[in-house]
Amino acid sequence: MGTVYSVQKTKWDQDTPTTKIKTNENAGRVRSSYANYVADAEQSDIQMFNLPNGARILTMEVAHAALGSSTTLSVGYAAHTKADGTAQAADVDEYKAAAASTGVAVTGAALTEALGRYSVCDADGTGVPITVSLAGANGTGTISLACTWVID
Repeated sequence: MGTVYSVQKTKWDQDTPTTKIKTNENAGRVRSSYANYVADAEQSDIQMFNLPNGARILTMEVAHAALGSSTTLSVGYAAHTKADGTAQAADVDEYKAAAASTGVAVTGAALTEALGRYSVCDADGTGVPITVSLAGANGTGTISLACTWVID
């Protein structure tokens, strides 16, 4: 069996001369964002916080009360402007598909690469507005979202 190297390991010591590794890939500072919202018999797209351009998403976790019969939550982002100035449409389930929120729970979001794990935010100076969407039926109760990310 031969030895192979990741893209970052190749940059580290296999390229001649070596190539700089982005700080959101090695030696970056981990940061966190947290927000909560108290729903009051509503269905809403709730903007929780913004992540800056270049932030690499490591993990997300959504926690909620029993929001009511037939309610669902998804995690995504609102419409925003990319770093190159082009418009990005909203995607309410980029990080977590809609799932029942009828009972108290804590669940992960951005759990796989297909669901945005390790993705890098592409946004202008205002960042990417991360959302939780409450749908299915009017819901009442507390919704919290936490995200760990790295940038520098």
